[in-house]
Amino acid sequence: MKNYLNIALPKGRLGEKVLGMFERAGFPCPSIHEPGRKLIFENEDLGVRYFWVKPSDVAIYVERGAADIGVAGKDILLEYSPEVYELLDLDLGKCRMAVAAKKDFYDDPQKTLKVATKFTNIAASYYAKKGRDIDIIHLNGSIEIAPILGLSDVIVDIVETGATLKENDLEVKETIVPISARLIANRSSFKFDGERINALCAKLAEEVKND
Repeated sequence: MKNYLNIALPKGRLGEKVLGMFERAGFPCPSIHEPGRKLIFENEDLGVRYFWVKPSDVAIYVERGAADIGVAGKDILLEYSPEVYELLDLDLGKCRMAVAAKKDFYDDPQKTLKVATKFTNIAASYYAKKGRDIDIIHLNGSIEIAPILGLSDVIVDIVETGATLKENDLEVKETIVPISARLIANRSSFKFDGERINALCAKLAEEVKND
């Protein structure tokens, strides 16, 4: 039985870019381009097996060993702190985690700051370092309307272009951390198959440099 290197790719636009990078690095998989609903694809000659998963689930597949390596956003790694090795910044899917609020918002340090976000750990860690007393309101979507409706004072969210904020009369007040896609590895896989993983990582690093 062939020992495949299992690679978890994030579904969507970012995943397509990541796949292109893997292919240019010498790890193509022709069957992945065939039409259909398949989720798992193999290149037997190269010993690689790709599969598509929801972007926020990639780190879980890698952490638990269903995938040897994968590509996950830095936001996911910071929020959930999975026990994986972060090997390489792929310089894709670049954006930032930021604090945003209404343009006229003034942060009164005497009051508890109401923060709406789905990134509760990132927000808690950021404000803890500032020594700021906060009340976190966990939301899963349409976070921009929270300050408009008075549910929160600020939001902590991923900002790409800032267009959605602008349309809702919000603006970035502080940048917490830059975000991009990272190559991650299962710790056990890296221990036992580190040579193959490092070889792939080195070729991807060349792609990052050339892009």
